[in-house]
Amino acid sequence: MLCCAANQDAQSTKPFFMQDGTLLAAVDLGSNSFRLEIGRYEHGHIEKIEYFKETVRQGAGLDEDKNLTAESMQRGWDCLARFAERLSGFPKAQVRAVATQTLREARNREVFIERGNQILGYPIDIVSGPKKRA
Repeated sequence: MLCCAANQDAQSTKPFFMQDGTLLAAVDLGSNSFRLEIGRYEHGHIEKIEYFKETVRQGAGLDEDKNLTAESMQRGWDCLARFAERLSGFPKAQVRAVATQTLREARNREVFIERGNQILGYPIDIVSGPKKRA
């Protein structure tokens, strides 16, 4: 997951150049679990130094109308608050947070993302899914 953590400053198109010792973090908001990986860039490689995983079951929190329930959103926000504590002090260019399938599908995803961005302190991007072959 860390290989794609932070190659560019998320707020601009200016390239982000890593020096030995640079810490990078990746946050993955999956359908079942949220993950936080922290690595250190050394000599052209990223060494994983910390890994956190919490089961939030956000995918199970989609109702029949494809909206996240309040309980599901709260579980996710609580997890992001814990991750934010660990990420305190990380420059924005060194953190990448991505959301996948459940938040792509959720009709009320903007509610979750807006508050999640505030709680985490870093922007959360919704990544597109794999393209299906025709």
